[in-house]
Amino acid sequence: MNDNGMSIPHLIMSASTVVQVVMLLLLVGSVLSWVVIFQRSLALSKAKREYADFEETFWSGVDLNELYRDIPDEEPRSGAEHIFKAGFREFNRLLPKTRNPQAVLEGVQRSMRVAWSREEDRLSRHLVFLATVASASPYIGLFGTVWGIMGAFQSLSLSQQATLATVAPWIAEALIATAMGLFAAIPAVIFYNRLSSEATRLLGRYEAFAEEFYAILHRNVQGRDTTSG
Repeated sequence: MNDNGMSIPHLIMSASTVVQVVMLLLLVGSVLSWVVIFQRSLALSKAKREYADFEETFWSGVDLNELYRDIPDEEPRSGAEHIFKAGFREFNRLLPKTRNPQAVLEGVQRSMRVAWSREEDRLSRHLVFLATVASASPYIGLFGTVWGIMGAFQSLSLSQQATLATVAPWIAEALIATAMGLFAAIPAVIFYNRLSSEATRLLGRYEAFAEEFYAILHRNVQGRDTTSG
């Protein structure tokens, strides 16, 4: 638009208060969603690298007791390392206290399930916000659109002569509100689906690792029970 009166910045600044509030909400939602997108993308990339590194170490034939001791207690663990440490700590705690292998294995499974649930919470953190922005933004933008159209009709009813110049500013701010709603919603829904899918796949790998680790401990306990018997 060459006319300064119909430029997008001028239309935004001269829009009705309600439409300006709508635009501000959509702008804030869009900015925050991009912050979440970058933060979650980096966190998931880091989690995948850490899982690959730990899995390589775990299956390299290293002694499990040595691997457990190499994980410092003072640093918070995450991913498969967290699940391994929780399960093996419970295994070492219960093994000297009971001669019932099933009780030991149930305790290990319970500890790993709790650790897995915490990893699920960690990987899906703030994704609900993206889903909210994706679903709510079009409707917030639509509210601004409806308000702009209502203003256009009011201008027509009050005008002596119905011209495009009378309704153009109202129609323009209505369309801007619609565009901003889509601008906030489209990236949010795309990255919500992508990040949720990546988190689900990674959680599936964590679950597979927990099952494999449980099978190793099961063989260990059964072997000890057979030897002691």
